[in-house]
Amino acid sequence: MSLRPISSTHSRPRRMLALTGVVTVALLTAACGGGGTSTNEATGSLSGTVEVSGSSTVEPISTWVAEEYAIEQPDVLVNVDGPGTGDGFELFCNGETDISDASRPIKASEAAKCQENGIEFIEIKVAIDGLAVVTSAGNDAVSCLSTADIYALVGPESQGFTNWSDAQALATELGSTTTFPSAPLDITAPGEESGTFDSFVELAVTPVGELRAEAGAITEDEAETTRPDYVSQASDNVIIQNIAGSPTSFGWVGFAFASEASGVKMIAIQNDDGQCIEPSAETIASGTYPLARDLYIYVNADSAERADVAGYVDFYVDNLAEAAAAVGYVPLTSSAIEASASAWDNRTTGAVDGGK
Repeated sequence: MSLRPISSTHSRPRRMLALTGVVTVALLTAACGGGGTSTNEATGSLSGTVEVSGSSTVEPISTWVAEEYAIEQPDVLVNVDGPGTGDGFELFCNGETDISDASRPIKASEAAKCQENGIEFIEIKVAIDGLAVVTSAGNDAVSCLSTADIYALVGPESQGFTNWSDAQALATELGSTTTFPSAPLDITAPGEESGTFDSFVELAVTPVGELRAEAGAITEDEAETTRPDYVSQASDNVIIQNIAGSPTSFGWVGFAFASEASGVKMIAIQNDDGQCIEPSAETIASGTYPLARDLYIYVNADSAERADVAGYVDFYVDNLAEAAAAVGYVPLTSSAIEASASAWDNRTTGAVDGGK
């Protein structure tokens, strides 16, 4: 599939789109409401309603695509909601949405629920994002952390730690040479309903957690989670506000949100060689930044037979690079874009990266 660039006349400035509610991005007359699909064969115009829900991280991409698609097909209503990846898959596997935005691959348990309910899906990779570990812009005491440091601060063994220095002994035991400040540890971050939470645990916590489980310090289940005693927040905007509002804060969000936020700074992450790697579009795209992840949409295969849904996803796939860049994410490589286009064109069903 060749990429069809969006006309610059309709391009939008790069901006942060942290949306917390349902976003309606095209207007319909009352007669078009109700979710029916129709095609005017004389003009090629479509009408209908497309329901998209899931990751708040992917939400800005799907919203941007919907806004641009509305210029081409103004009578297609695309509703984009961002309650979180897990909540989105629950709706999707119950047949309540056409498309599920996801900031991680679908889990085996979620894929099984879809199968149980007769929902086949097409997995499409759409962009790359990094997870940014953030603190207040005024926190000069912390500039680089290892995964051992992160585990000591927010892993399952850090429950009850209220000061950065409370984590010092555990971090040192894990091999860290970082010196933590004696300062309040105010944590605000995504909760368990978020794909950002899942990805953070997988990339930043579980590698150390598994070693601790093998040593008998924690259980295997504990190796795959964080401490429960922090401010859990679904809104990336609120997370950023809380981080900016505390001089010795700690949290994590998607790179795209953090890179455009004021009052916070992104902390470099040590790689396996001990080098501190700053999150950036370049380090995330190259894979050198340790906390990078792929972003996805999952399309209900039955919904894909409808002209309104197919038209929206056609437009999405044709403009993957433009859509990712427009809202601050890292575009896929050319080969990855071709793979996504092939999966969609061939209506390839089932999990490729997901289902594990």
